Amino acid sequence: MLTLLKNAQVYAPESLGKQSILLINNKIGKIGDVDETAVKALGVPYKVIDVDGALVTPGFIDPHVHLLGGGGEGGFATRTPELQLSDLTNSGITSVAGLIGTDGTTRHLSSLLAKARGLEIEGVSTYIYTGNYDVPTPTITSNVKDDAILIDKVIGTAEIAIADSRSGQPNVHELAKIVGQTRVGGMLSGKAGITHFHTGPGKSYLSILHQLLDEYELPASNIHVTHITRSKGLFDDAIRLASRGSYVDITADHEAYQWVSYYKENGGDLSKLTISSDGNGSLPKFDDKGNLLGLGVASTRTLFDQVVETIKDDSLSLEETLRLVTENTAKALKLENKGTIEVDKDADLLVLDPEDYQIQHVFAKGQHMLEDGEILVRGTFE
Repeated sequence: MLTLLKNAQVYAPESLGKQSILLINNKIGKIGDVDETAVKALGVPYKVIDVDGALVTPGFIDPHVHLLGGGGEGGFATRTPELQLSDLTNSGITSVAGLIGTDGTTRHLSSLLAKARGLEIEGVSTYIYTGNYDVPTPTITSNVKDDAILIDKVIGTAEIAIADSRSGQPNVHELAKIVGQTRVGGMLSGKAGITHFHTGPGKSYLSILHQLLDEYELPASNIHVTHITRSKGLFDDAIRLASRGSYVDITADHEAYQWVSYYKENGGDLSKLTISSDGNGSLPKFDDKGNLLGLGVASTRTLFDQVVETIKDDSLSLEETLRLVTENTAKALKLENKGTIEVDKDADLLVLDPEDYQIQHVFAKGQHMLEDGEILVRGTFE
């Protein structure tokens, strides 16, 4: 199948100006002048879409989504539901990394793997992390290294909890073993081998990770820390960790765009910053004594909405903003065919209205998933 997007303002994420883009099956075949007559003469199925000056960007990559749902902090009735395909495509997300959080007892890694495989069949690109909050952390095989080597979709370990009453209360040596094993598993399988950390509200902030980098021969780039906006103190510590070479991640909520601005204003390394949705995870609220006050459910759509708010805030350029959900995430997770618009890379594209930045079209691996804001492809049980 060939698809030709004409008259696009291409942000790859850097601006390429007005271009046409030819999609050949699941790849980007050409960027620039494309002879429509020649395409038609090939005698194969094709589609031409004149996007008329709309913005075309890489599809978003979400590095932190609870594909199976999450939660349960308020009991069995508070376990959140599984994610559906349209939750992702309606949010401009064409690639997703799934994980397990607090509950590693009734949420299983084998189920997470099956869910990721199902979503891949339905149309988007999926990856998973082994592990969960606990240390020692659960795995599919005997350890995190073997999971990364033997299971194609495992790109790292997550979400190991620190500075949180719900964590396994690990010491620095235990964390170093996980980061080291995950890194070696990634090296031997050609994957990221990244350890993705959940950060709680504890006053220790990221001190245990600074200690890990001080005391062990482990690269900072194999560490990715999320939920960094719980407090100004934690956020400032995340800026310091990023300056050492680690990746840090803002969980999208209604204030995320303000944190992005603060990050840049305070000298944060923008190449090390990502944004995720925490999609379908629970959003528990606790008082100072640890008592549960209430629960919410995170939406993948919040990621897209906060990208738009960041663009409109104008503290970052459009290119800088897009990198936070495309190129930066692809580099952190070592997804070589994702995150930029280039010939021979995966045809994961968004077409956005140039005035309000709302989604007009979504292409995932060349498949037209959403057209004129309407879903074309739904999940099996939607």
